[in-house]
Amino acid sequence: MKVEFAPLNIPLRRRLQTAAVLQWVFSFLALAQCCLAAFVLLALSDWWVVALLYAGWLWLDWDTPTSGGRRSRWVRSWTVWEYFRDYFPITLVKTVDLDPKKNYIFGFHPHGVLVAGGFGNFCTEATGFSRLFPGLTSHLLMLPFWFRVPLFRDYIMCGGLVSSCKSSLSYLVSRPEGGNVAVIAVGGAPEALDARPGALTLQIRNRKGFIKLAFKHGAQLVPVFSFGENELFDQMENPSGSSLRMLQNRLQSIMGVALPLFHARGVFQYSFGLIPYRKSIHTVVGRPISVAQTPSPSSKDIESLHKVYLQSLTELFEQHKHTYGYSEDQHLTFI
Repeated sequence: MKVEFAPLNIPLRRRLQTAAVLQWVFSFLALAQCCLAAFVLLALSDWWVVALLYAGWLWLDWDTPTSGGRRSRWVRSWTVWEYFRDYFPITLVKTVDLDPKKNYIFGFHPHGVLVAGGFGNFCTEATGFSRLFPGLTSHLLMLPFWFRVPLFRDYIMCGGLVSSCKSSLSYLVSRPEGGNVAVIAVGGAPEALDARPGALTLQIRNRKGFIKLAFKHGAQLVPVFSFGENELFDQMENPSGSSLRMLQNRLQSIMGVALPLFHARGVFQYSFGLIPYRKSIHTVVGRPISVAQTPSPSSKDIESLHKVYLQSLTELFEQHKHTYGYSEDQHLTFI
């Protein structure tokens, strides 16, 4: 395989953009393991008292990821996120104003491999979420597993990440004062296994838990489509029924996290590596779907609202697909 190396005269700003994305990929793939190892080494060292004190703090703080988290505007406003944004680049597109006195559930589609658009738009201020939606506070939901890792949990909560368990979502959208936005990658880990350039298949037909919770708390539903999310990485062929896909599904059912075998480019060359391609991401926030609070919705109610949501998501995609490089014959497929 011929390796295409990056030229030596690349501007410093582009190098800083690559470095920003590199640290983000590292955070997703290895930072949790490093934090766990650091905690274990600290516990086994002469500084074990520090580890013990942190363990006590961890016990007292255990429920924070399910109670709105602990965000840091300072961390969300780091300059590194501006370089991260400009690498792709990432753009947040508002179609309508949202009432800050209400709570919202943003259904984010597609999941992609590493949810780059979801992170860039809703865990940082690089694309101006607070400016575009004044009075609203965004929270990206993440698998509960990651909030059990010492030190790592504290870092990701600074960006506004919270647990994706039912109690966490309920806490956010039940606030009477409103102003909370819970962002859910509806397709979840299984959808990541189908994330590759050109893919428009969304795993959503049997995902109705967020619909039920929207009814229960009267939260407004907002479809969000991130154009370009699936263009960032290539992935090994893993069609349904293949040995690789069965192994991935098995590991996902055991561990709760997907293990897509993805690849793109490297830091100093463009032929292979785990750095995403420089592909534009345009995350479009659609119109809210009004939901009347119904503490005990029937199956018929849930099914009906789910159909309305799918229709709104389809209309959002069809309305904007030409603007962001999709052809007339490309449509969403729901499974």
